[in-house]
Amino acid sequence: MMILAGDIGGTKTHLALFRVEREQLIQVRQEIFPSKAYAGLEEVIQKFLLKSEGSIESACFGVAGPVIKGRCETTNLPWVVDAEQIGKQFGIPSVVLLNDLEATAYGALGLTEKEYCIINQGQTDLQGNRVVIAAGTGLGEAILFWDGLGFRASASEGGHTDFAPRNPIEINLLEYLLKSFDRVSYERVLSGQGLFSIYRFLRDTGYGEEPPWLSVRLAGEDPAAVISEAALARKADLCVRTLEMFVSIYGAEAGNLALKSMATGGVYIGGGIAPKILNKLLDGTFMKGFLDKGRYVSFMSRIPIWVILNEKTALLGAAKFSLLTSAEKKKWALDVHPDN
Repeated sequence: MMILAGDIGGTKTHLALFRVEREQLIQVRQEIFPSKAYAGLEEVIQKFLLKSEGSIESACFGVAGPVIKGRCETTNLPWVVDAEQIGKQFGIPSVVLLNDLEATAYGALGLTEKEYCIINQGQTDLQGNRVVIAAGTGLGEAILFWDGLGFRASASEGGHTDFAPRNPIEINLLEYLLKSFDRVSYERVLSGQGLFSIYRFLRDTGYGEEPPWLSVRLAGEDPAAVISEAALARKADLCVRTLEMFVSIYGAEAGNLALKSMATGGVYIGGGIAPKILNKLLDGTFMKGFLDKGRYVSFMSRIPIWVILNEKTALLGAAKFSLLTSAEKKKWALDVHPDN
């Protein structure tokens, strides 16, 4: 049995073929494509499958956007991904779309100790809800809940909820962003672009000065990467302050998600940004924001928090979901996605 799995993001599309042997996934081949260089997912699949041999029996794609009735209009790409259309075009009997954070959630369940880093040891409730929050090109959130036999992932568009400032400087940040946007979601703050937005706010409102060398780098490179690098190396005070604010808000929103989901089983921090700023996530700033919940400090302190280090977690989660039997997929769709 051959499975095609994909992690479809606003920056890159990661595809892989897996062979199934004794219910185990054996990776045959993988490739990463720059998403914005293609008109749609079909074009990427077509290129990927040119090098493939044999037929594919099942496919599952984690897609960055809301999935409704097997169809997704991606949030940070001008793509429409349709499971039925992909199945017909490539002759794949079973094609399923998941939200990318659902895929990450399924993949997170199978991580080994080397594939995550502990921020807070906590006290794991083995059958308690778990959540995933992931800042990257956008901000994704998902919930894992226990159904009596195992964990199931439930999609969320929580990254697009209203940004809630907690102190005067964050109120100023909101007011600054409202000059550019009709409303400000958490994704406007907790993403690669969000990190740059915080930087510009601090720079433009007099919280710090931009050195000439930094201006040059920001003009020619990925601003989020430049700011993070300069902050971690403590090369520019403005970048240090930017990352401090970003991580504090990240911790606060992770705490919001944990409270809303009663995530006594733990919190997974995914996405492309977290592994790159791991040292900052571990210095106490994230935990301070996470714990800042008034009377619920003690409750929050017992919640385990893990940073996902394996960048293929969503891809593996999509492949893992493809291993479910047809009956299991149908039951999952009816129980969790009644519109399917």
